[in-house]
Amino acid sequence: MAGGWTRDGAVQDQIDDTVKDAVLRARALTPQGESAEECDDCGEPIPKRRREALPGVRTCIACQSERDKAVTHSTINRRGSKDSQLR
Repeated sequence: MAGGWTRDGAVQDQIDDTVKDAVLRARALTPQGESAEECDDCGEPIPKRRREALPGVRTCIACQSERDKAVTHSTINRRGSKDSQLR
């Protein structure tokens, strides 16, 4: 069901686009290549199982957790106008 000037399925298209953007962002941030044996941030050894599970990993779990907390999410407003949010 669409409201106002939107067409049927527009809300689902917004949801799909948001999910697609999140997946593309996650793929872009996934490490690739040769893994480091020591964390780039703290210098602690990166466990062999972590290096095998994530090829190209450069940080230990603790440092990566801190980096993940600092990541901000997209602030794209796909709705277009404030009026569309009031309906």
